[in-house]
Amino acid sequence: MSVHTSLHVIGAGGHAKVVISTAEAMGLKIGGVFDDSHAAPRYVLGHPVVGKIDQIHDDPHTRAIVAIGDNLVRRKIVSRFKRVSWATLVHPSAWIDSTVRLGYGTVVLAGSVIQPDVRIGCHAIVNTCASVDHDCVLSDFVHAAPGVRLAGNVRLDEGVFAGVASTFVPGVRVGKWSILGAGATIVFDLPANVTAVGIPAKVIKERKAGWYMV
Repeated sequence: MSVHTSLHVIGAGGHAKVVISTAEAMGLKIGGVFDDSHAAPRYVLGHPVVGKIDQIHDDPHTRAIVAIGDNLVRRKIVSRFKRVSWATLVHPSAWIDSTVRLGYGTVVLAGSVIQPDVRIGCHAIVNTCASVDHDCVLSDFVHAAPGVRLAGNVRLDEGVFAGVASTFVPGVRVGKWSILGAGATIVFDLPANVTAVGIPAKVIKERKAGWYMV
């Protein structure tokens, strides 16, 4: 993205502050913040909340990023647009190997480390000081929260949320739209649509398949 292209930021919460800070560190101009909540603040880091999300023009000339940490909310918002040019943001302090592939709409925040041959899908979040080791796969709409540690060859399927400081041993796989609690240690594969917590992580909740489509 050209440094002269303004960026529309969708979302006005705490995560938006981090995304805006990242965009500004990259030298990008913020074109405005958009949020549907009646409780949205008037400004985020000095940038005005200029309107509702539907006021964004759905065309290829619009550059935007969804700055919302909730994976399902992010997915629903993205589905409202067909032609927007989604930005990919990488904080200058993040270290990313040249072999890494990042999808559009993805954000890599300050202090993160992503090692060789990692593949990260679209609209994912690698949050502050997370580390992703070699040959990992993070699918669309994954969120690796601050301080997450992924050893090599870990796979997180679509929509997985890895809680703050959760740790993954080499080679494990977590099924789509599962949630891992803060500080959890994942030592075995986990299925889709579950919540798991603890050391080692154990399933405490199961959801009906396709719940995220509602």
